[in-house]
Amino acid sequence: MSGAPAPQAATAAAIAAQVRSGALKAVDVVEQHLARIDAREGEIHAFNLVMADQARAAAAAIDARVAAGEQVGPLAGVPIALKDNMCTRGVPTTCSSKILDGWRPPYDATVVTKLAEAGAIVIGKTNLDEFAMGSSTENSGFGPTRNPHDTSRVPGGSSGGSAAAVAAGFSAVSLGSDTGGSIRQPAALCGVVGVKPTYGYVSRYGLIAFASSLDQIGPFATTVEDAALVLDAIGGHDAHDSTSIPESHPSLVDVLDRGVEGLRVGRITDLPEGADPDVVERLEAAFDALRAAGATIVDVEVPAFGYALTAYYLIAPAEASSNLARFDGVRFGLRVDSPDTNSMYSATRAAGFGEEVKRRIMLGTYALSAGYYDAYYGRALKVRKLIHDDFARAYQSADVLLTPTSPTVAFPFGAKGDNPLAMYLCDLYTIPTNLAGHPGMSVPFGTGADGLPVGVQILAGTLDEPTMFRVGAALERAAASEGSRP
Repeated sequence: MSGAPAPQAATAAAIAAQVRSGALKAVDVVEQHLARIDAREGEIHAFNLVMADQARAAAAAIDARVAAGEQVGPLAGVPIALKDNMCTRGVPTTCSSKILDGWRPPYDATVVTKLAEAGAIVIGKTNLDEFAMGSSTENSGFGPTRNPHDTSRVPGGSSGGSAAAVAAGFSAVSLGSDTGGSIRQPAALCGVVGVKPTYGYVSRYGLIAFASSLDQIGPFATTVEDAALVLDAIGGHDAHDSTSIPESHPSLVDVLDRGVEGLRVGRITDLPEGADPDVVERLEAAFDALRAAGATIVDVEVPAFGYALTAYYLIAPAEASSNLARFDGVRFGLRVDSPDTNSMYSATRAAGFGEEVKRRIMLGTYALSAGYYDAYYGRALKVRKLIHDDFARAYQSADVLLTPTSPTVAFPFGAKGDNPLAMYLCDLYTIPTNLAGHPGMSVPFGTGADGLPVGVQILAGTLDEPTMFRVGAALERAAASEGSRP
């Protein structure tokens, strides 16, 4: 079964401007999006929870503040969906895992607080691969999410619900988390913009951890401007997060019209092979578009790029093994009664975790175990340093790098489920940036096989989001121009 995403009534920027001026009521915006959810959520399953009553109440409060002449923020009245691994006070937060089914956090994540301050309206919590471990959103404990472009295919993962919610018009924007590509890859497969900021750019306080040295929250949007608007709202230092960068960030919205004249765009000559021909064709078209817009294309090498996948699948599971030890039937969610404490631990975790989560916990525990730590985890950390250094050298010659986001367009359900390695290769081009801690974004750039979206990935150095967004905006303009040709 297939279908086209519902058209957006307006961008987040347009919605907010009209709500602030009083030309549009936030309550009407929310009702429009809830109507789209009612129409297609049954076939797509983007959400674990639709917060209709809370959204209506928040919208009414925004309208009352506008009527009273108060300032209501840059995201006033904008419906936003949150990946269900971000704590929301008093609202079920499950990580799409049965082990957390029904758990209600006693506090809000920092990003949730910042969104409220900006006037955004949370419309629901989105589905994901359990504990953000996966590339297809087939690993959810509550059933898969489907791609709005073709419901026989996956939306990508792990933030598949957040990507699908924006692509289907259920929310104007959404938040996901990106540990190895979990924002950028589903953005590419669903034909939306997805951004992973520099590590520390956005607070992780209240994000339920998968791999703490890699996780980063970022936006999905239909336009580069909307992504910039959201990132401007949620970025910045947070005393609750010790890894939060203390420096202030310049406005990303303000740089979007600066163009790419004089910028150096890097083509990685030793990029690992694996992308389908239709994806490579769109990448070449993106290079051509940036050259036509005034950028210079330069060749660079990132020799350790190809080692990232193996290093990641030692580092990330090792951190997951440690982080997920807290889900033991004592403090959170599910508890399976047993005759003694150790039996309760085992029974609860066996019943509560899915197969992919168990696989990664065991892999991580093995990599950290006595006698194997230096051989596996220690060596993976050395490779991580090589990747960081190779990127640093590349950015001496180029301002940004361009790669495919995903090796393929959206694939059918079940196509990779029996082969974990094939699934892991979906993140071949996104993982290196997480290991380096640098920013990356996926911008839709035409279609490939079966008319499905293709995303081009823009990579930049630490805290160089402004340049990355300039290039993203230029690619967006080029794609729009290409699409308008007869």
